[in-house]
Amino acid sequence: MIDVLIVGGGVAGCSAAITARMRNLSALVIYAGGGALEKAHRVDNYPGLPEISGPDLLEKLRSHARNMGAQLQHALVQKVMPMGDSFSVLAGNEVYEARTVLLCGGTARVNPLPGEEDLLGAGVSYCATCDGMFYKGKRIAVVAGGEEAVEEANFLADLGDVIYVEERKHATDGLSPAIQHLKDKPVAIKREEQGMVLVTDQQELAVDGIFVLRPAVALTQLLPEVATDKGHVVVDRDMMTNVPGVFAAGDMVGNPLQAAKAAGEGTTAAIAIAQYVRKHA
Repeated sequence: MIDVLIVGGGVAGCSAAITARMRNLSALVIYAGGGALEKAHRVDNYPGLPEISGPDLLEKLRSHARNMGAQLQHALVQKVMPMGDSFSVLAGNEVYEARTVLLCGGTARVNPLPGEEDLLGAGVSYCATCDGMFYKGKRIAVVAGGEEAVEEANFLADLGDVIYVEERKHATDGLSPAIQHLKDKPVAIKREEQGMVLVTDQQELAVDGIFVLRPAVALTQLLPEVATDKGHVVVDRDMMTNVPGVFAAGDMVGNPLQAAKAAGEGTTAAIAIAQYVRKHA
């Protein structure tokens, strides 16, 4: 069993992983994208690393965490399920068991489309590699929440006919020419007798399956038990949420949205997690 499973591979997540390893805890970091830091052209206020680019800082942090013995994995965490003294975490098509969970999802704020959560697993999927084969030779709609969706959409295009609709504007330079890229904006998802329907601001698209590909899932889907206030996760001084064993750090707990602050919170959370794990061993 993993001592701490960290959701998010940014500053807070990597800082926590480094400190967790210093405290002799096993740490698994699962991330689906680079977040805001990956898009930063230059960071001038991270102590000791002036004028560093966001991607370079991110790589240094992840390399440091790996060198300390933390495991890093690229996948979308879809669900965290409290199981008494531990947690089951669904990421991609794998299930992990952890003693504690640290949420470091950054600034991602996900508002599910109407009908999305109700139809999850019944025509709606969050993972192309997990569920793509179910739609081989069929008509597929992709609701893309960011450029991370491009690679998965290309994978789906090898299986069926793909329609690509951007939920948020992003770079699509690498999108396969076989994919039908619409300018429509997704509005809702529904099921009718003939199958799934993606409702846009321009039309209703009848398809066999809908893949919603974002760098994060809504907190109401991920772990609905966690308390929030004005969109931010509520934590105590040790960065623990109202759910025992679940901690949060970084931008998702509120302002200021600064890398240095996220690093400190990640460290604080990891120290508290070490104490929690030993107390409940």
